[in-house]
Amino acid sequence: MDRSLDALRQRIEGVGVLIVVNGVVGNNVYRKLSPDEFPRFVLCDPYAPLVFINGADFKSAQMFTFAHELAHLWIGQDGVSNFEALQPPPNRVEQWCNAVAAEFLVPDRELQEMLGGGATGGRALPVPGGPLQSQFVGCGAAGVGSGLASRNEFFDFYNIYREDERRKQARQSAGGNFWNTQNVRVGLRFGSAVVRAAKEGRLLYREAYQLTGLHGKTFDRFAETLGFRTG
Repeated sequence: MDRSLDALRQRIEGVGVLIVVNGVVGNNVYRKLSPDEFPRFVLCDPYAPLVFINGADFKSAQMFTFAHELAHLWIGQDGVSNFEALQPPPNRVEQWCNAVAAEFLVPDRELQEMLGGGATGGRALPVPGGPLQSQFVGCGAAGVGSGLASRNEFFDFYNIYREDERRKQARQSAGGNFWNTQNVRVGLRFGSAVVRAAKEGRLLYREAYQLTGLHGKTFDRFAETLGFRTG
């Protein structure tokens, strides 16, 4: 899942979209941004389109959000996506973006082929570690979108999946690679632009520190991880 997220993020950034993924306030790992309270959003600026993903979200939810916000960019519509309790969104734009995201992640025809064209009910939902989960990301949502699972069946599955993901997160250490975290928190494209501007004298280092939340040698080390020489 992590590799899929990284690959999608890099492809999106590669076409000019600013990506910010952060699950805490600044760099304070003890102040998490609750996915239920701090929504994901997309800004369709023609010069600097931006997608914000809550890094505290489940990995599969982050993947779906990437695809959902991409759909917003395709039609040039800003959006705030809170996916509250996974209830149907109140407007047609959000409904359309959800449908696009589901089809992007789990093409309906491929799903039907894997199911043999005749599966119904709970058989459409992925079993942890099963072939559907290994083949697709976010296939639970696709099962409902394709009419292959009832609403009750989906939420039974989702509640089990959510608890399983929470247990996995609780087992993970609070460590990790600090610099990899900064690359996704600041964003590779935005971070590179800020570092380049500072080095070329078009931006004061004080301003670069404020924009990235990194200071002094930490900022220099961050620049090195982006491929810039320091010193």
